[in-house]
Amino acid sequence: MVFMQGAGLLENGNCTGHRGINMEQILINLIAGALGGVGAGKTSPNFDLGTIGNIISGLVGGGVLGQIVTLALPSVVAAAETGHLSVGGVVSQLIAGGAGGAILTAIIGAIKNKAMA
Repeated sequence: MVFMQGAGLLENGNCTGHRGINMEQILINLIAGALGGVGAGKTSPNFDLGTIGNIISGLVGGGVLGQIVTLALPSVVAAAETGHLSVGGVVSQLIAGGAGGAILTAIIGAIKNKAMA
């Protein structure tokens, strides 16, 4: 049985489209992003959005930048599609997620502080 969903096809619950979504990658991106957001917020009071704000902005930034890195690095996508995440792939996801979380937290914190001034 084949169903159309989004850009790919689902065949017996499995994605047969161009790129499958790997939950491990997403979780790594989100966790690293949250940690990066908290780190950026607590490092500089100019960027601090409060604990919950830092976590939320970090989650969003880590998720977005982590997915962009996944699309930009074909080797990470290939490893994820085969189900064999390598240490290099996990490390690149951690770095991308953490950087994305820190960057978005810093941007939002700077905008918030500029608006408050």
